[in-house]
Amino acid sequence: MAKKSSSKPGTPKTSPVVEAKPDLSQVRAQIDGIDQQIQALIAERANWAHQVGKAKGKLAAAVDYYRPEREAQVLRRVVDRNDGPLSDDVLVRLFREVMSACLAQQEPLKIGYLGPEGTFSQQAVYKHFGHSAHGLPLGSIEEVFQEVAAGNADFGVVPVENSGQGTIQVTLDLFLTSPLRICGEVELRVHQYLLSRSGRMEDVERIFGHPQALAQTGGWTRTHLPGVEKIPVSSNAEGARRARSADDAAAIAGETAAIVYGLKKIAGPIEDRSDNTTRFLVIGRQAFPPSGNDRTSLLVFIRDRPGALYGVLEPLARRGISMNRIESRPEHGHKWQYAFFIDVAGHCDESPLKDALDEIGQHGDEVRVLGSYPVAIT
Repeated sequence: MAKKSSSKPGTPKTSPVVEAKPDLSQVRAQIDGIDQQIQALIAERANWAHQVGKAKGKLAAAVDYYRPEREAQVLRRVVDRNDGPLSDDVLVRLFREVMSACLAQQEPLKIGYLGPEGTFSQQAVYKHFGHSAHGLPLGSIEEVFQEVAAGNADFGVVPVENSGQGTIQVTLDLFLTSPLRICGEVELRVHQYLLSRSGRMEDVERIFGHPQALAQTGGWTRTHLPGVEKIPVSSNAEGARRARSADDAAAIAGETAAIVYGLKKIAGPIEDRSDNTTRFLVIGRQAFPPSGNDRTSLLVFIRDRPGALYGVLEPLARRGISMNRIESRPEHGHKWQYAFFIDVAGHCDESPLKDALDEIGQHGDEVRVLGSYPVAIT
């Protein structure tokens, strides 16, 4: 039986609307016009940024013009305004580079990091400060602390914890004696690759890598390269530098290291956890005002008495202050005495955290604020 038409008798049939194909030359002309407007607006922004420098007067160095709380507020507004089609991550990266270039008009910031060139620490520097900052590759995390404290670097970027492997203990231990402050944090998704000069897995007899990288990829290497020698080195980039000298050597490192040292990818990403993320801290010589969404890192030295730790945590809990992390480390110079690193929500200059810290201090315990800083924009 034939299907009946749903249209009424006498109703003319309508043809589907065909969208006109855009004229390519006109589209490109529109893009060129927008590019011109963008460039003019960036130049205008740079001029106003220069006026900010004039308004502050003659300052000692570029570090005196940098305000992390202000940058965090600007980037949060970028995310809040975004309706697509570009992702939040792309827009934050674009605006970060614009701010980096504008700040560098005064003088590029000097940022110390664990080198050599090609490490994840270097990537964290550029993610947080933009590519207009001047990176200073250093030989160790301890050297980063030393160069910032001496004023040879304006800030430093150091790893503090990994989502799969936990805390980088050397970083925490340096805070026990360092006068430096935490000024910011960076979260970096870490993708590890197996790299070599030849690019052939069958050639690999030894693998260089930072101990954290070797641990992050332990499952993969046990499955695909059982019995191969694993050699710990000071950084993944150092491993890549060594691997470029022999066909039987490989390195576990990021894509940047492959480019810098001329290595080929054998496999990757090879990290055992798909959410592999490293958190970095930005260290400097001064504290900064609240940004509106901050985290505070505390270092607490507790006297040996019953309920000592409870006396520190209870004032925080009573005021509804969220604790993100607690970690204990042996206190230098006092056997079987421990210091506690605690991350909490809020800024030390604002209530309710300010009130809680005042109360904790009344117990006679030493509470040192390592820094209050903007929560990483992810």
